[in-house]
Amino acid sequence: MVIRPQQISPAIRWSGLAALLFVALLVVGPLVALSLRSGTSATLTSADWAAVRFTLFQAGLSAGISVVLAIPVARALARRSFRGRSVLITLLGAPFLLPVIVAIFGLLAIWGRSGFVSQILQSVGAERLNIYGLSGVLLAHVFFNLPLVTRLILQGWGRIPVEHFRLSAQLGMSPKDVFLRLELPMLRSMLPGAFLLVFLLCITSFAVALTLGGGPKATTVELAIYQAVRFEFDLGKAATLGLIQFVICAIIAFWSLRAAVPVAFGGGLSAVTQRWDVSSKLMLWQDGLVLFAVTGFLGAPLLAVIGRGLPALTSLPVTIWPAILNSLTVALFSASLSVLLALALAGFIDRLKSQHNKMSSMIEGAGLLTLAASPFVLGTGLFIIIHPIADPFALALPVTALVNAAISLPLALRALLPALQHNRETYGRLTSSLDMRGWSRFRLTTWPAIRQPLGFSTGLAAALSMGDLGVITLFAPPDVETLPLIMYRLMGAYRMDEAASVALVLVALTLTLFWLFDRGGRLGHQT
Repeated sequence: MVIRPQQISPAIRWSGLAALLFVALLVVGPLVALSLRSGTSATLTSADWAAVRFTLFQAGLSAGISVVLAIPVARALARRSFRGRSVLITLLGAPFLLPVIVAIFGLLAIWGRSGFVSQILQSVGAERLNIYGLSGVLLAHVFFNLPLVTRLILQGWGRIPVEHFRLSAQLGMSPKDVFLRLELPMLRSMLPGAFLLVFLLCITSFAVALTLGGGPKATTVELAIYQAVRFEFDLGKAATLGLIQFVICAIIAFWSLRAAVPVAFGGGLSAVTQRWDVSSKLMLWQDGLVLFAVTGFLGAPLLAVIGRGLPALTSLPVTIWPAILNSLTVALFSASLSVLLALALAGFIDRLKSQHNKMSSMIEGAGLLTLAASPFVLGTGLFIIIHPIADPFALALPVTALVNAAISLPLALRALLPALQHNRETYGRLTSSLDMRGWSRFRLTTWPAIRQPLGFSTGLAAALSMGDLGVITLFAPPDVETLPLIMYRLMGAYRMDEAASVALVLVALTLTLFWLFDRGGRLGHQT
């Protein structure tokens, strides 16, 4: 009997189209408003084009290094079971979730000229490290994005049924054969999307270039947009640079989606709990060294932040409690909106793919491109749109949550879409033959497949919104503060002890939010 693909239900179709329209208006509307308000076309200087070239170079290099290093880390976690594994997987989210200013403080404490590593080098007669410039930008981007790529690839490893590894052991396949026939096809389907995600994150990076760029030679497009809006008030240049950034990201997104090779492993009865091809002591030591190295690289800056913040907890400012409430409100609203949009788009895209509709790739690319939009362009454009009808300063928190939801949408979509596709390839024929639809299909097949990435995506979106210091700086009046904003103002006033105490509170709340959602999604899962 031939099982035909199910028709797209009206609920999935209209919710997907509504989410797509909302995202398109949110991204394109501010850019158009900014262009119309500028009134004139901007002429870019040689420094602006140098910023474009540097942005492309550092983003490509950062994404490549992050992806290459994440493969052995994810592989070691996927094929080893040990006490504390779930804790290590949770902590892998910490660097990416740290507010950028706080994380850079930790990196400087380890790798800066006065940092721990430089002191060791000086004690043996070597020169101190200088991480400002390209090297500092790469170091920070790898620190932030290596854990994210590891988690994404680890989910791909978890989709390979344990029966495949058991069969490969019975056939006497070597570790090389297992890699070529089972793991490499999975990587070919996962890596282009992961590369695209990190590339977009690095292109839109602002605080890293501002603090570690080291001058005009290491200026990114995002930093140039900020300077055009904040210091020059050249809206035409900001709009032009924003459009160039958007077009570049669109081209890279199209290439990455075309390079991805879909793979279907079929169904299985359990997750991977034992690997018969990696029992040698040499491979055990290899995996152990990889996990030890990545734990040290990611954990040392975090420990430095904690060590600086703990003694300063007695110096908490009195305004921190309203700031905590504002930050939590923005984070929860932003995460909810981001996940709802991602679910609507992912369900619509997956159904289109089941019908081999070429529009699926275009819609997927459009959903991922919200990350390509500059937060400063979005913020300034929304300010122009809102100003004739309402006071934009009074809407500082809702607008911040809205922009944060748009920026984190690609992360949620990148995690949910492969899970839906895997579920359809595994159970699609069975559910179609049983004529299973609606709530019963969602409860029995879809929900178990998306629960884990849904929890991860919600926690990630909430944590990123907690630590955001972008749009809020353009909108917030003096009497409205979030935790990142209050920390930024304290640092500007050279009240470093109070800033360190706020940083520790911010880190604790951010990681707690991520842990609660991520842990809820991973209950009963191995990854």
